[in-house]
Amino acid sequence: MANNNSYLTLITILSLLTAASGRFMTTPSPSLSNGLSDGEGVISSFYISSPKECEQTYGFMPCTTTAYGNLFLIIVYGYLMYLAATYLSAGSELLLQILGPGLVGGLCLPALGALPDAMLILVSGLSGSTKTAQDQVSVGMGLLAGSTVMLLTSIWGTCIVVGKCDLQNSVAQDNKDTKGFNLIGSGVSTDIWTSYSAMIMAISVLPFIVVQFPQILHSTSGRHTAVLVALILSVSLLIAYCLYQVNQPTLQKRHLDFAKHKHVRSRILKYLKKRALGRLVDSNGEPNREVLLKLFNSIDVNQDGSLSVPELRALVVGMQLYEINLNEDDAVTKVMKDFDTSENNEVEFDEFVNGIGRWLDEAKGFKKGTSIAGPDSLKYVHDYYEETMKEHNLLGDQTHDDDEEEGVDDPRTTTIKAVLLLLLGTVTAAVFADPLVDAVDNFSATTHIAPFFISFIVLPLATNSSEAVSAIIFATRKKQRSASLTFSELYGAVTMNNVLCLSVFLALVYVRGLTWDFSSEVLVILIVCIVMGVFGSCQTTFPLWTSFLAFLLYPFSLILVYVLDNVYGWS
Repeated sequence: MANNNSYLTLITILSLLTAASGRFMTTPSPSLSNGLSDGEGVISSFYISSPKECEQTYGFMPCTTTAYGNLFLIIVYGYLMYLAATYLSAGSELLLQILGPGLVGGLCLPALGALPDAMLILVSGLSGSTKTAQDQVSVGMGLLAGSTVMLLTSIWGTCIVVGKCDLQNSVAQDNKDTKGFNLIGSGVSTDIWTSYSAMIMAISVLPFIVVQFPQILHSTSGRHTAVLVALILSVSLLIAYCLYQVNQPTLQKRHLDFAKHKHVRSRILKYLKKRALGRLVDSNGEPNREVLLKLFNSIDVNQDGSLSVPELRALVVGMQLYEINLNEDDAVTKVMKDFDTSENNEVEFDEFVNGIGRWLDEAKGFKKGTSIAGPDSLKYVHDYYEETMKEHNLLGDQTHDDDEEEGVDDPRTTTIKAVLLLLLGTVTAAVFADPLVDAVDNFSATTHIAPFFISFIVLPLATNSSEAVSAIIFATRKKQRSASLTFSELYGAVTMNNVLCLSVFLALVYVRGLTWDFSSEVLVILIVCIVMGVFGSCQTTFPLWTSFLAFLLYPFSLILVYVLDNVYGWS
């Protein structure tokens, strides 16, 4: 029903634009502008025509020379770009349900999410002469900087506020929000993979630094070469990022399986320690064979001097490891492999002692300088158990979730619907990107507001609204998994801006021979990406106060660009 309403809205807007074609055409009226004071001139600029002639995009799209008319067109075309982003997002999600992660989740989804931005950047530098392209390309840079800053400041901070839960031992407790707006006692926790995403995002700004080298060195030569080098680096990072995203589910599963196995070992040690009639280790720190023999006999229900697979299974099942979504068959196989050095599919007593000794030696590595022997050994095993549980939680077990989606009932129909949505979104973005850039340029000419600031503030609302709303809604689930996916999506979107959209931008600058003169904009992107990237990669828990830090970065970015451009003359 929602998609049908969107289709009707799109058709209605197109009909109105067609009917309005040429109606916004106005002619210059010098008589109205003569004699006005400067203050009146600023106000009247919203309804007085610009001396610049109005040119219809594609020869039939409506245009105007007044500020109000162009503002109306920006709103209409911006909404159409928002619809395009919505169609692409809906189609991508349907495709993900059918094909799953990997190629689709790692390559298609990030690329499709960045497509509206890439379209706007592309048309901003393609249209008209080189001089016209040089004037309009600032719209593309404004969109690139504005999207990055908005996602990492306003949206990032909002996700912290709506997704906050009570913090206990520096970890957010799922679905528990009783402390209100406690700046320190409430917040959001993510998994370690989200930290890796933030780290990758920070690394992805390298092409910006490369292309700025001539300006940093105050050199006028080599700028074209710097653009080419930055373009090659940006494309290389894009390919590397896509490969990482494609293989990330496999990497995550391997790490998670290893963490689960370590947790099983730690839980068995804790279980044995609790049932032992004495210490697991003697005064020399070696396994206590007498105590372990009693434990071995208690597990060996057949009393045949060895532990079989069914007996190990009974041991694993009896520990009730429900919190890690354990595959019992896999766990038993790995425990048997740890103990059964003779490979006869049975565990003799000596093998049991040697296996427990190896596990205790591994546990010793978690707390350096602590002796296993003595009364502290129980705390030692407990610490090892807590560490392995923490490691498992940081990796994020995405297979264990109550909200896990069901399979697709009709794959063929869903596939057709996904393809149609993707085509509709792509065509809509391609058709209305150029008129939107023209409207922004005309509005800037009429109001004398730099096109960068218009595109920085307004255009990201159109191209990233769907992504932002989706992230915020998902964060309200107040779970570590949903928070991890939300912030990973934000970091991933910014990374695609820094590699895909920047690659398009650099290619335009290089092919058309444009001048790279965006020092203040690049500085803002570097500051926001590096600050939030380092911040996100160094920790997995974010108290509520961190949201205000993110919020403050948005006005700081605008003020910094304005001061550098208008006071210090950087651009």
